[in-house]
Amino acid sequence: MSDPNTYHRRDFIKLLAAGSTGFFIASCGPDTEEKQVTQIPEKKDTVPATVPVEEKKISENVKYYRKEDPEYETLRHGHNKRFNKFPAVIAVCLNTEGVSEAVRYAKENKLPVAIKSGGHSLEGFSVNDDGMVINLSKLKSISLSEEDNTVKLGPACTLSELYADLIPKGRMIPGGSCGGVAIGGLSLGGGYGMFSRKMGLTCDNLLEFTMVDGNGNTVSSKDDPELLWACKGGGSGNFGVITEMKFKTHPAPATLTGHRFRKFKTDTTTVMNIMEKWFTLTADLPPSCFSVFVLNGKTAFILLTNFEEETEAVKKIIAELTALTDKTSLGKPQVLDSAVQTFYGVQTPVFAKNSSVGLYKNYDEVKHILRPILEKISSTSGMLLSIGTLGGAIDNEEFKKASVFAHRGYTYLTELQTYWKKEEQGEQMIKSYQEVRDMFQDNGVWREYINYPDIGFRNWEKAYYGKNYEKLQEIKKRYDLKNTIQHAQSIRTGLEETGGEDGVPA
Repeated sequence: MSDPNTYHRRDFIKLLAAGSTGFFIASCGPDTEEKQVTQIPEKKDTVPATVPVEEKKISENVKYYRKEDPEYETLRHGHNKRFNKFPAVIAVCLNTEGVSEAVRYAKENKLPVAIKSGGHSLEGFSVNDDGMVINLSKLKSISLSEEDNTVKLGPACTLSELYADLIPKGRMIPGGSCGGVAIGGLSLGGGYGMFSRKMGLTCDNLLEFTMVDGNGNTVSSKDDPELLWACKGGGSGNFGVITEMKFKTHPAPATLTGHRFRKFKTDTTTVMNIMEKWFTLTADLPPSCFSVFVLNGKTAFILLTNFEEETEAVKKIIAELTALTDKTSLGKPQVLDSAVQTFYGVQTPVFAKNSSVGLYKNYDEVKHILRPILEKISSTSGMLLSIGTLGGAIDNEEFKKASVFAHRGYTYLTELQTYWKKEEQGEQMIKSYQEVRDMFQDNGVWREYINYPDIGFRNWEKAYYGKNYEKLQEIKKRYDLKNTIQHAQSIRTGLEETGGEDGVPA
C-alpha cells in the first residue's frame, strides 16, 4: 500500500512549477570552506510576546496588524509551510506613501524590515521574527501603454494575473511558470523560464522603478543607473521596497507547444546515459525552445517547449529523445494564454526545501559527481533533481553590461527539490537534501541563483554575485546604511558587526 504521507510521481507534475520562483534552477558553493548545515527552525508552540512598538495613528495609506488581530495569522504565512515566524508588526501598504510611512515607523521602533510581495521565498526571507513585514499584496496594478507597449506593474502582481492581462492584448514579459509567483521577487533576482532564451531574463526587461529606501525616502531608478543595475538580478530585500516597476513587453507568441518524454524504472547508468545525450541535444537549441531534465525516483522526465514553428533541427531532437525514452507525449500548438496555464503548478502551501545546486556550461563539468547524487535522489521518496536550459538571449552582451546577474555564460541551472506532507517528516527530508547539496559543493560546483537560495551555501556572496558583491555593498550604503531592510542573506553594509552610530546589528 502506498504511503499517504509522501508525494508520488503524479504529484510532482503539479509541484514542479510551484517548487520555486518560476521554473527550475540551481548551484553550489566552493570547496574551500567548512561545511555549513541548514538549521531546522525550532518549533514554536506559542506566539511570542509582541515586541513593544510605538502606537501609530490610523493611516489611509497603510494598515498595521499585530498578533492580537484576527488577520495576523493569515498574513504571516507564505507559500512554504516550513517557516513559522512571528513578526511584531505586519504593515499592509496600499501605495508608495504607505510603504514610506511603514519604513519610517520601523526605524522609529528599531524593527528590522522584511518585504513580502508573493511570499514564495524558498528560505522564508519575506517574513521575520519580532520585526516588521511590509506586505505589498495590495500593489497589483497592471497598466499597458498603447504608445510604446511598456507596462507599469505593482510588485505583487502574479504571473498568472500578468499573463491573463497582457497575452490577450498581444504582449508579454518573459517570466517563469509558477502562476502564484509575484513579479517583484521574480524579476529582482533574475527570472527565467520558457521564453528567456529568446527574450532575456525578466530583469533584462525592467526599465525603471520607484523605491522607498531604508530611510523612508521615495527614489526613482531614473536618477541612479547603478541602482537599476543592482536591482536587475541583485535580489530583493536589499536596498529598499520597490512599489512600482516599468517593463518592456514583447509581442506574445501565438502558440506554445510542449513535448514530454519519460523513461521508467531506470538505473543510475541509464539515467546518466540519457542525461549526457540530453545535454548534447540541448547545447544548440533554437532560442524559441526551452528544455528541462528531471529525475524523480526512478523516472527520468524531459520537457521540451517551443513557441515558434518546429524546424528540422527541432524535429531531429524530438526523434532522438523519443528513441531514448519509453513514453513520448507529443504536444500540439496551444493558444498561448491557455498553454501557460498548464504550467502554473500547485498554488496551495506546501512543506518544501528547495534550492539551486549549480550553474555550469556542460555535462563534462558535473559528470564526475553525478553517480552518487543520482543514486541518492532515486532512492529518496519526495526528492527530485531538475536541470533547465539557459543560454540564448540570456548571454546577450548588452544585458550583461546592464545588470548585476553574474552567471550569463552558464547554460544549465540545476535545482534540488524536496517535498513532504507532515511537519514531522521535515528533519529527515532536510537532512537528505543537505547530503545532496553538499555533494555538489564539496566538488567545486559553487555558482548559485539568488532566487533559489539556501542559507547553508558557503560563501554565498560570491556564489550569487560573483565579483559584484563589493559594488552592491556600496549601493546598499547609499540607500540603507543602517540595514533597516534585511534578511539572512541580504547585502551587508560591512558595518553590522561593529554596530555603533553608523550601523545596527543584523
